Amino acid sequence: MPHLSTYIGLADHSEKTLADSFRAVAQGHQQEADVYHTCQTLAGWSDQHRERLAPVIERYGEDEQLEEPERLHASGLADVRSGPVGLLRDLQDLHVLGSLVQTTWTVVAQGAQGLRDRELLEVANSANAETGRQLRWLNTRMKQAAPQALIVDP
Repeated sequence: MPHLSTYIGLADHSEKTLADSFRAVAQGHQQEADVYHTCQTLAGWSDQHRERLAPVIERYGEDEQLEEPERLHASGLADVRSGPVGLLRDLQDLHVLGSLVQTTWTVVAQGAQGLRDRELLEVANSANAETGRQLRWLNTRMKQAAPQALIVDP
């Protein structure tokens, strides 16, 4: 199952990237209390997804050398932007990363169904559902930030 290990590796690495990026946005926009605290919480969810994936990695392996790294790997947010437009762009970047994570879990769940691996299916479905919640919060927070960032003069 060499390709399953590719996607398990992608799930693990993209969750780590998402968690690290949530933390970077939390630190960079800590003056926005809701962003700071919610991003810290959502980063913890991604950490938990990786913890739940660990036994599966032991069973199937994790492809450290993704065959198409340019296409299957996203870089995280090393630096955050400042100001209202910066917050909006950072939330949008998190949303893109979260979408990668969610589609990866969808693919892993399909593989788990094909293998009839209930443990992997539970991990993938649970992580996918929580990633959906992460994306919904990001979408809602972008809607909240957009009018201020786009219309009001600094």
